[in-house]
Amino acid sequence: MAYQFKLAEKLLILNERGQGVLIRMNHIKKVCTDSKRRPSYFTEKSMESSVKYINRKFPNIDIRGGSQHLSSVQKQKSAVLEGLHSYYESFIDVMEFRDHVYELLNTIDACQCYFDIAVNFDLTKNYLDLIVTYASVIYMLSRIDDKKAIVGMYNCAFEFCNGNSDPSFPRLGQMFIEYDHPWKKLSEEFGPHTKSVTGALLSLRMVYPRRNLSADQWRSAQLLSLLASPAAMLSPTCCDTMACEYLSMEVMERWILIGFLLCHSSLNANADSQNLWKMALRNGLYLTVIRDEILNIHKLSEDFFDSLKGFCQTPECRLNVHSSHGFSSGALRREKRNFLRNALKELTKVLEDEPALLGPKALFVFMALSFSRDEVLWLVRHAENIPKTKTPEDYADSQMAELLYYMEKLRTLLAQHRYVIQRYHLQYLSQYDALALNDTIQGMYVCPEEESVLMSSFVSTLSALSLKHLDAGEEFDLKPFRLDWLRLQVYTSAGKAALALKDYPDLAKVMNMAQFHTRMMDNVNELLCETADLSILWANVTLEHKTTSHPLKVYRVIVQMANYNQSTHEIARPTDLLAGIQAYVTSLHSLSCYINIDVTRLVKNVLLQQTQPLDSYGTQTITTLYTNWFLEGLLRQASSALIVHCPTTQCFVNQNTENEQSFHAEEYADICGLRSLAELIGPYGLKFLNENLMWHIISQVGELKKLVSDNMDVLVQMRANFENPEAMSDLQKKLTGCENVLKRMTIIGVILSFRSMVQEALAEIMDRHCPFLTRPIKCLKDFIYPEGDIKVTLGVYEMASAAGLPCEIDPTLVSAIANMQTDNSSIEEEFKITCLLLVYIAVSLPTLCLDPNSFYRREHGGHQNNIHCLATAVNHLAAAMFTVQRKNIQTQLQEFLKVASSILLQLGQNVERMEIKNRDSVYLILHMIVEQSPFLSQDMLEMCFPYVLLRNAYREVHKTFIHTMG
Repeated sequence: MAYQFKLAEKLLILNERGQGVLIRMNHIKKVCTDSKRRPSYFTEKSMESSVKYINRKFPNIDIRGGSQHLSSVQKQKSAVLEGLHSYYESFIDVMEFRDHVYELLNTIDACQCYFDIAVNFDLTKNYLDLIVTYASVIYMLSRIDDKKAIVGMYNCAFEFCNGNSDPSFPRLGQMFIEYDHPWKKLSEEFGPHTKSVTGALLSLRMVYPRRNLSADQWRSAQLLSLLASPAAMLSPTCCDTMACEYLSMEVMERWILIGFLLCHSSLNANADSQNLWKMALRNGLYLTVIRDEILNIHKLSEDFFDSLKGFCQTPECRLNVHSSHGFSSGALRREKRNFLRNALKELTKVLEDEPALLGPKALFVFMALSFSRDEVLWLVRHAENIPKTKTPEDYADSQMAELLYYMEKLRTLLAQHRYVIQRYHLQYLSQYDALALNDTIQGMYVCPEEESVLMSSFVSTLSALSLKHLDAGEEFDLKPFRLDWLRLQVYTSAGKAALALKDYPDLAKVMNMAQFHTRMMDNVNELLCETADLSILWANVTLEHKTTSHPLKVYRVIVQMANYNQSTHEIARPTDLLAGIQAYVTSLHSLSCYINIDVTRLVKNVLLQQTQPLDSYGTQTITTLYTNWFLEGLLRQASSALIVHCPTTQCFVNQNTENEQSFHAEEYADICGLRSLAELIGPYGLKFLNENLMWHIISQVGELKKLVSDNMDVLVQMRANFENPEAMSDLQKKLTGCENVLKRMTIIGVILSFRSMVQEALAEIMDRHCPFLTRPIKCLKDFIYPEGDIKVTLGVYEMASAAGLPCEIDPTLVSAIANMQTDNSSIEEEFKITCLLLVYIAVSLPTLCLDPNSFYRREHGGHQNNIHCLATAVNHLAAAMFTVQRKNIQTQLQEFLKVASSILLQLGQNVERMEIKNRDSVYLILHMIVEQSPFLSQDMLEMCFPYVLLRNAYREVHKTFIHTMG
């Protein structure tokens, strides 16, 4: 019986036809609601009386009795016919589509077809698609407010021209009246089809819940990970329900919610139906009807069920739209997007490295794309219609671009390695699927002639596939194979079929798997449309494009990506933000294919403004945000030694303390993090950062000068008697604020060490992007010496520093010190204070031994309390201050070296005192100062401080390191 009705062909044709009709209904609705595009006949003053008369009398319009109202239509009858013809024909197409759907659904019921998404996937999918498409067409028809006026005016014009009514008008008019309340009428129509529809929907009981898992469950199952099972990496990914694995969850929810809305009696009669319905309802508030047209399914369901007497009155069945069911999904969906971002990133990296895995793991790619598309479109639907919630941030995602970026990368990989995919699946089809199918057929005890012919053709088609055809560049067309499989599903799913497919699950499994493999040969693009089409997203963006300023939109996205929280000092890692912006820019370039926008110019404009403290709208940029974070978050804790500077690994790391810190310093202030920061905010942004660093340094210098002034007399005497141990001992007792001086110098050293790392990162980025600029600057810098004209020297150094190159004298620090407010003191007085400050630092060094954290850690290449940064502070500060005062830097640093050496040598004579505890670690600071200084040498150090002591000090700290590690 099923053979003669051609159900397979009709399902395919009607589904395609229905989509075309649905698109036209959506177009007519948009035209009629747009005042600029609406047909002129409905906006002209002369036609106002005609429109009102037609709407009032519809569908029984008497052109003779209403001639006074329809005179305008009569005058323009030819123009009206021409202008409204396409609309009228579209409405006739709706009527004809409805008739064909009626007929097909009745035929399917008569054939008593069996539906199971896991067995006859294509038949069940096409059946449910047709139901949803039909309901959507009728719903969109009901949303066109001008439909009666359009059809009525067209018919009046037709009758004025021909003397009689259009033959289709009476049925059209009756259809419009019937569907004034579309869902009620549709539910009445589907009453006879409830059994078939319910059976098809209940076959989703296993598939939909399995897809509707939380991010934690995905994570536990290591979903989409190729690295989770390295031993199975080369094994083909296959299962009993191949096509169900990448079936859109949005599509299934439309089937469930609209299907049970039409066949609502099943909800009262069947607990499984009710559970499936409720599960779908909890996933969101809105369904997509067509493109950007959405349906509030919760409100529709409540209003519809309230209109049905006696339906869903029990508490278990009653739908409560105001419950948390639809609203709690925002946080769950956010977590899913977070999971998918990382999962797709891993999948992309693996497949880029080993593209041959696209063969056995192609299913993973389409699953990843389908899952991601579902989450993207869910957010698009709900972001513009945010429900009342305490967490609106769940409906905004500043990192969406990253997910779109990896989706695009996967699509690109599929296109780039098409040959790899085809070669793998061709061999799979001919050498496995054909043999498995043949064995399955041989084991069947019943096989009618028609089915036998089809199955034999399946085997012969697959067996005939050869690599010769692929290597010859032949195009494959396996659509007939898939159509025959749909035909076989129809034949074997009819109620009285001699061969029932449900009795042969192995046949369904093999054929469903083979069908997926054939799609890898010739149908990848169509499969990508099913799993990764985001045209609705571009439609929404295009709509915003008309009403929103592009730069402002992009500014907000970039700042949101930074995720800066001033109260908790949290911010996105520079590496993550850079990756996110790159992904976002890639997505914007994809957008430029859909709307007229110069993405390159837009992005350059926006990113350039992000290198300034404020953008053109007066809002803080990422330059300001990262400057604030590094100063208040990282460097403040480094000043308290909660974070340690590690010269060995060129980064900052967290100390092991009882209080857990909110971030890992090494994730922000390492080589990669600072390179990313330099990429993000560029030389201009880093200039702003450096200016803020200098402000903090200058504030410390001001306090140091006050300390020197307070101890002026003692320091003058110490400077004169530093080689006299007895005198120094007495003077040391009079000296105050030693710890304070070293603390402030350490803070300066930490800041300058961070600045040096930032400068190094900038130099690498500049050399990568514009070597033609940085290399001449470097060459010029190498020809300049501090002993020459200081103005010329500082000018060149300033240019070099702006490019990130290290300089013997820091021009930014020189400028900051020169601009310090002084109380009219002379250069000589400033010089004296600077010299005494160096003496102050030198004579205070022994107090470091009393701090248990003054221990040198070999793995860090520095001390636990950051006192190794004193070397950077002394060298940079002395060079800058003496440059401002026009004094010889080397001479003054040599004096500092003599005083410091003398004081430290005296530690060796105090065997009984506590000061010798970390003596060896403190000795190393002297060596670091000389090593880092361009003005001091090892020969100068050895004249003041025996090298044997340094050698012994290094041996002792390294010995301790070995014991500790052991």
